[in-house]
Amino acid sequence: MRKVNDSKRLNDFIKQYSINQLFTKDMTSIMELFLFKKNDYICRESEKMHYIYFFVEGRAKVYTTLSNGKSLLLCFYEGFKILGDVEFCGIENASSNVQVVNDAYCIGIAMEKAKVNLIEDAKFLRYICSSLGNKLNRCSKNSSINLLYPLENRLASYILAIGERLDDKDDYKIEVYENFSELAELLGTSYRHLLRTINQLTDKRIIKKNRSSIEVINRKELEELAADLYK
Repeated sequence: MRKVNDSKRLNDFIKQYSINQLFTKDMTSIMELFLFKKNDYICRESEKMHYIYFFVEGRAKVYTTLSNGKSLLLCFYEGFKILGDVEFCGIENASSNVQVVNDAYCIGIAMEKAKVNLIEDAKFLRYICSSLGNKLNRCSKNSSINLLYPLENRLASYILAIGERLDDKDDYKIEVYENFSELAELLGTSYRHLLRTINQLTDKRIIKKNRSSIEVINRKELEELAADLYK
């Protein structure tokens, strides 16, 4: 993570998402712009949140760590999202891990300043309530996804969300570089079942498995399998 001293870009993001419309007063003076590079963490589970972040560009995966030490994928962040709303309401430590999939920008307000300036801002608190309600609905949906959807669908959604584009053509190819043991954990399955599913998709000529990566060769069929899971 690094702070970006670019007031024009900061103001462009503020205007693009009408961020100041969330507050009773203009909060631009206490906003900071941050760049998170690929694989950086915006927050880690059980660690203190020092900022409220407005996620404005890029993509990140959200996952939790279970009591047995394994990880489970919850969802992906893309587009405008708020991070730190739960912590703003009184729980100091982050409740999940948020890791950047590709370079991402966030607008941050230091938690101390947020609590001084926004804790009695009824307009912002209404937005926080809406945000928390949406997260509750998403968690309920994603719990059902992990329980009820076949691994083939969940894997397809993950590949599309995290893959790197290989060319600029309309029917572009995607490649995913991933530790398959860690991927099996995130998707709540065994390593052997993951490899079987990868082989099944390979046999259908939807993907191609290389030594340390997965290449998409039929994006249309993969998108049909993915069905917008983990959104």
